[in-house]
Amino acid sequence: MQALSIPTWIIHVSSVMEWIAAIWLVWIYGEVTSNKSWRALSLGMLPALIGAMCACTWHFFENTLSLEWLVTLQASMTVLGNCTLFLAAWWMVRRVNVKPNDF
Repeated sequence: MQALSIPTWIIHVSSVMEWIAAIWLVWIYGEVTSNKSWRALSLGMLPALIGAMCACTWHFFENTLSLEWLVTLQASMTVLGNCTLFLAAWWMVRRVNVKPNDF
């Protein structure tokens, strides 16, 4: 666990916990409003969470070379997460019938 300092660990772990809370709150908001696009947004957030967990796991094991595949998985999940968040946001915009040029 010496790969990161204690303050950096606090930031990493709290960021993961905040992301989990955000996913949960967005899902609940989607249920309360009966708006499926908010639930899609929460699902679109999952790949980014997986990527963050990969990074934390790799650092926890002191950046061991045998776990270097986690870096590739983390990068892949970041790309996938960016795409799923874009699609969820696009769906939300289309659902409220707002033209993207109106922003």
